[in-house]
Amino acid sequence: MTKYIHPLHQHAIQHTNVKPFSKQTNTKFSEVLKEYSTLVISKHAKERMAERNIKIDAEKWRQIQEKVFEAKQKGVTDALVVVDDATLIVSAKNNTVVTALHKADAKEKIFTNINGTILL
Repeated sequence: MTKYIHPLHQHAIQHTNVKPFSKQTNTKFSEVLKEYSTLVISKHAKERMAERNIKIDAEKWRQIQEKVFEAKQKGVTDALVVVDDATLIVSAKNNTVVTALHKADAKEKIFTNINGTILL
């Protein structure tokens, strides 16, 4: 037994699926933030909103977005969003409105695979 400390050989850790950060990017932080804080309406949801004549004004969309992202921070991945005259199913994980229906139609429905509800 020796009283000297011997260096350990360390191997470099290889990360997969990691995009390298480039300082050459011209994207502004506000643009990146907007991309991650904007709800996208799926093709299916757009069709349902058109068929059912559901219209949501800009101020209400802003409120919905704020509440969805607040719910996302609390761990909600799929939410039922109930507004004055409509009900939306939103994937908070993907920032996507999945479908929409009139609030009156929602009274007779059963919603599955959601883990949060937002009432506006």
